[in-house]
Amino acid sequence: MDDPLFIWAAQQIAKHPLDPYGFKVLWYWTAEPMSEVTMNPPLAAYYIAGVGKLAGWSEVVLHLAFLLPALAAVLGTYRLAERFTRHASLAALATLLAPGFLVSSTNIMCDTAMLAAWILATLLWLEGLDKEKPALLAAGAVMIAVCALTKYFGVALIPLLLVYSIAKKRRAGSWLLFLLIPVIILAGYQFWTHALYGRGLLSNAALYASADKPTGIVLAARMLVGLSFAGGCALPALTFMPVIWSRRGIVFGLLIGAAGALCCELPTIKAALGTPPGWSLELQLCLFIAGGVFLLALAFSDFQKNKDAESAFLLIWVLGAFLFAAFVNWSVNARSVLPLIPAVGILLARRVDVTPPLVRVKLIAPLLATGFVSLWLATADTRWADSAREAAQYIRDHADVDISSLSFEGHWGFQYYMQRLGIHPIDFASYQAGKGKVAVLPENNSNYDAVPPEHIESQSLLSFCASLGVTIMQETVGAGFYADTFGPLPYAFGPSPPEHYTLVHLKGSGLLDPDVIQ
Repeated sequence: MDDPLFIWAAQQIAKHPLDPYGFKVLWYWTAEPMSEVTMNPPLAAYYIAGVGKLAGWSEVVLHLAFLLPALAAVLGTYRLAERFTRHASLAALATLLAPGFLVSSTNIMCDTAMLAAWILATLLWLEGLDKEKPALLAAGAVMIAVCALTKYFGVALIPLLLVYSIAKKRRAGSWLLFLLIPVIILAGYQFWTHALYGRGLLSNAALYASADKPTGIVLAARMLVGLSFAGGCALPALTFMPVIWSRRGIVFGLLIGAAGALCCELPTIKAALGTPPGWSLELQLCLFIAGGVFLLALAFSDFQKNKDAESAFLLIWVLGAFLFAAFVNWSVNARSVLPLIPAVGILLARRVDVTPPLVRVKLIAPLLATGFVSLWLATADTRWADSAREAAQYIRDHADVDISSLSFEGHWGFQYYMQRLGIHPIDFASYQAGKGKVAVLPENNSNYDAVPPEHIESQSLLSFCASLGVTIMQETVGAGFYADTFGPLPYAFGPSPPEHYTLVHLKGSGLLDPDVIQ
């Protein structure tokens, strides 16, 4: 998906360490400064640059490098869970096996690295607060800044830890001053990037994330999609349902899920969602929305029972991440749901603390079911990524035109592989159609536009099978793991169409489609 942006920024950093976004990239319709395209801070790209300089830029090396922060996040969750529950291993396993975590751990983006920094910052801060050690508080505060400069959502740690600390200590203290450290560091980052690029990238990302304010029907639609993504990405909240909830609670949650799925069929909601018809989508929506309901119910019931600083901390962690993913971010996606997954694992473990020992034996089945689904999804995601590489190579070898006459639309991994083969993306501000040129249009992609009929001499269709019985991103089946603009489900079970690529042989002259230029 957005992996190429991180790799290109890392390659820039390797050459110009103090200018991470000082280059242009064509990611939408025309080439723009990278500082205006990316909405992520640069620490993940600095990490990639270090790995690339030391061990090379191969995909194997980069993917292995990003398993390290994923491992750190799981181990950190175990250590953090020890503060909250007697079953820390269950919390860590529920985190590891959740689809949102496992699939995100296989890419080259900033999300699991941010989560690892989030967990480490929380551990350091809580230890420092308990033992009243300034060194630990300072280290935790610095890690908050590291977390936020890996992904901007990390800023949320400041109010979260502030509220927890006041609830725990029941007063403000000198520890409060340490929370100024990440504020000062982030302010410095804002001024630094403003000096480099004419705008502060922290505030720029905040404006981008909240640019489209959902209102009315859209607000209701995003609530349903938020629940769907939370339930599907933090799947243990759903699979553990038979073990931790009463029959009455299970029926109530499923009824809410069914009501939510039926609401998605209302014309106004359906228009906002753009969902394809079909009973399969309805059934999956019902289950995922129910999973989201169970997830929130876990946090609220834990707080209702304990009413202490720890339960308040977990409630605010889960609720804050959910509200951001559903209503604040530019789209609902698995990456936005990811930060709440460790908290859900801890809440599940706390719930198990009060269950009879014989019931705990039944935990094996939901863990196995969750792990099976997550590995299936990770394999499907890998197959989809591989299909883009295969398509790029096949087009390069069989297009039957000189490489200088071959161009393409679309982005993500397909763009990365096409450019690596020396094929340039179409810049709608300058690309001139003409006889002998060929434009490649990927169907299941973003930011591409149909070629006007007057520019088409002939066209052919290439298909690459990527379906493994579950789909990560495909609008026709309502799956939108990386962006809910593709559908209200984080993933969809069942058959899906192959990946289609249209090769358009052009004629005539002039801009391909000047209307797309804003």
